[in-house]
Amino acid sequence: MENSWATFGRDLHLDLTGPGGLRTALLRALRDAVRSGRLAPGTRLPSSRSLAVDLGIARNTVADAYAELVAEGWLSARQGSGTRVAERVLPRTTPAAPRASGGPAGRADRPRFDLTPGTPDVSAFPRTAWLAAARRALTAAPSEAFGYTTPNGRPELHTVLADYLARARGVRADPGRIVVCAGFMQGLALLCRALGTGRIAVESYGLDFHRAVIARAGLGTVPLLVDERGARTEELTGLDDVRAALLTPAHQFPTGVPLHPDRRAAAVNWARATGGFILEDDYDGEFRYDRQPVGALQGLDPDHVVYLGTASKSLAPALRLAWMVLPDRLVDPVLALKGTGEWQSGALDQLTLAEFMSSGAYDRHLRGMRLRYRRRRDQLVAALADHAPHVHVSGIAAGLHAVLELPPGTEQSILQGARWQGLALEGLSRFRDPAAPPASRDALVVAYGTPPDHSFAGVLDALLRALPAGE
Repeated sequence: MENSWATFGRDLHLDLTGPGGLRTALLRALRDAVRSGRLAPGTRLPSSRSLAVDLGIARNTVADAYAELVAEGWLSARQGSGTRVAERVLPRTTPAAPRASGGPAGRADRPRFDLTPGTPDVSAFPRTAWLAAARRALTAAPSEAFGYTTPNGRPELHTVLADYLARARGVRADPGRIVVCAGFMQGLALLCRALGTGRIAVESYGLDFHRAVIARAGLGTVPLLVDERGARTEELTGLDDVRAALLTPAHQFPTGVPLHPDRRAAAVNWARATGGFILEDDYDGEFRYDRQPVGALQGLDPDHVVYLGTASKSLAPALRLAWMVLPDRLVDPVLALKGTGEWQSGALDQLTLAEFMSSGAYDRHLRGMRLRYRRRRDQLVAALADHAPHVHVSGIAAGLHAVLELPPGTEQSILQGARWQGLALEGLSRFRDPAAPPASRDALVVAYGTPPDHSFAGVLDALLRALPAGE
C-alpha cells in the first residue's frame, strides 16, 4: 500500500476506547492529553491525514475533531503553521509543604557553593573536541559496532587504553586483559563477586559506598590504618581470610598522601605470598602538580594487581566509562559475570573516547585541566596563608582536593558554620571506616576541583568565613 502508516510524520499515541463513537473518543483523548500536560502548549500535532492513517479512521473525523477543539480553545490553527496545542495559562498548583526530614533538600535549602569531593569541574568538559571525536568515530565505525557490545567492551578502546596507560601511568597491559565498565562501582562489584568469599582489606579512610558494594557482594571488610605514609600494608600479613586489598596508592582518598615505597612493596609481597590481589583505585592519578608522577602499583606485579581507572574525574562522570586491567586468572571469571546481563557501557561512547585519546585531545585536555586545578589550589593555599595562617593544609601535591587540619573537637561546629555560609563541605570524619579505631584528627576535605572558575572566588570567601579565627 503506497500510503502506509510508516510513510507519515509525527507519532501521537491516543487511546480511542470508551463510550461513544470514534469522533467522541478522539475528542476525549485529545482533551485528556492536553489537560494532563502530555501535550504541552505549543506542541505541533500531526496533520489530519497523518493522524487518520495512524488511527485507522476517516480523515474527515480527525479534521472535524481538530476544528471543534480549535473552537473550544484547546488547539490553535494557522495557515502554514499547522495545528498546535493552544498557548494558555495553566492552573496554579498548591506548592507542597517542605519536608521535615529525609530526601533531597528543596531548592531554597541547597547550598550556594559546593566543595564536596567526588566530582571534577564538569563545566570544563571539552564539548567541541568531544563532538569532533564523536563525528570521526561514527564515520569510521564498522556496522557491527551499532549492535550489542561484548562484555569486555570495544577492541578499539582496548588498544588505545593499553598504549595510554603504559605511557602515562606505567601500567603493563595487553588489550586482551582490559575490561570496560559502566563506572568504577561496577568494576569493583564484578571483582568482589569474582573473588567469592572472604574479606577485603580497605583503607581506614575511604568511601562508604565502596564498602557497601563489597558488603552487597557477600564479602566482609577489615580496615588498614592510614597515616602520613599511606595505608599500613605491612599489617596485611597478620590478617586472616583476606582475599584482596582495595588501595588508592597514587593519592590516598581522602588524606591525599601517596603510598610509601616500602608499603607498596609490602602490599605486592603479601599478594604474591598469599595468592591475593591488590585492587588499585587510580581515580585521579593524572593530576599532579609539585611532584613527579607516581606510577601505577600494577607495574610492579601485573599478576597480582588489578588496575582500575575511570574517565569520571578526567572528563565527566556522566560518560559512565571506566576500565580494569586484570591479571590473566581473573579475565575469564569477570567476563563470565559481566556477560550475564550486567549493564554495558555504550559502544559509541567507547569509540568516541578511543578517538579522543588517539587524536591527542585527551592529553591536551588533561594538561589544560592540570593548569586550571593548580591555579585553584594555589588560590586556596594563598588565601589560607593570608587570612587563616593557623590552618595547616596538606595533600595538595596532586589530586582535586586538599585537607585542612582543624583544632581538636571543632570539625562539626565548623561544618555547621559552613552550612550557614551556603557552603557544602565534608569533614574528614565522614570518610572514616566505622570499624577502624577512633581517631582524634579533625579536618576538612576541600574539593577545589568541583566549583567552576567563575564561582571560585565566592567559594573561597565563604570557606574563609567558616574557618575558626586564629589565636
